Amino acid sequence: MTLYTRAPSTMSLLCLEASARLGSFTTAALELHLTQGAVSRQVQTLEDRLGVALFVRRRNALALTDAGRYYLGEVEPLLQRLERATSTVMAFKGRGGNLSLSVGASVGTYWLIPRLPAFTRDHGEITLNLVTRVGPADFHATSVDASLEFGDGQRPGLHNDFVLPLLLAPYAAPSWIAAYGKAVDAGTPRTSLIQHTTMGDAWDQWFRFEDIDGNAGREGPRFEIMSMALNACIAGMGVALLPPYMTDDVVASGRLRRLSRRKMRYPKGYYLVCPEETAQMQSLQVFRRWLRQQQDS
Repeated sequence: MTLYTRAPSTMSLLCLEASARLGSFTTAALELHLTQGAVSRQVQTLEDRLGVALFVRRRNALALTDAGRYYLGEVEPLLQRLERATSTVMAFKGRGGNLSLSVGASVGTYWLIPRLPAFTRDHGEITLNLVTRVGPADFHATSVDASLEFGDGQRPGLHNDFVLPLLLAPYAAPSWIAAYGKAVDAGTPRTSLIQHTTMGDAWDQWFRFEDIDGNAGREGPRFEIMSMALNACIAGMGVALLPPYMTDDVVASGRLRRLSRRKMRYPKGYYLVCPEETAQMQSLQVFRRWLRQQQDS
């Protein structure tokens, strides 16, 4: 036998959120255009259904219990998504709507944004909202619908669609080349190998890829964001492994030179990741199809 638990009403969840945020049933009632008694009853009904107290009721203020903090943390993203979906349907009548994306800073700036004018021209019914972050998106803590992020495509419980490989080659400024030579080899100072914190083994892999004797080490300057490594490389701080989508314009301007004709494909790449509840959004499906068309461009 399967048991079903009826979900709490949206109004009771809204009363919970407003009361917790404002610290008062009375102030929450003013915001929600309800009476203080109605807000209090909604919260009490919710507590009775859950079988736990969500608030500690004090004379002049409300405070969430541990159970209340946990429960609110789980339902807040759902309320935000519900509000966004309602606004989208009202504004666009289901024809398109908003799409909120978390995007890695470097791939967003150097690869995605230069291509977005074509997307907005062909799909003007969809409004894109972009936020940047380092590392995987936390869909419980944010209200984004999907994430274009660097990884291995193995995030459990989520849709992982491959978008773009990460191809790397060494680049250096003319000043660095004048001091250390036109190639990375066994004699290259390890302190000048610019490191990426998100792929700390990249230089080790490059040494194996090029059959360079010795270990690459971890002695060079370290950067969390690839665009920072690019700018450090342009400034002559060292040699960096970078993807062509970031370096083509800089090489054309003469500020960087590529030190190998070969490109190494890093084991991880870029994926469009989303939770199950947003995977069927019309705007996300359109964007996913468009991204697949960009893989070879």
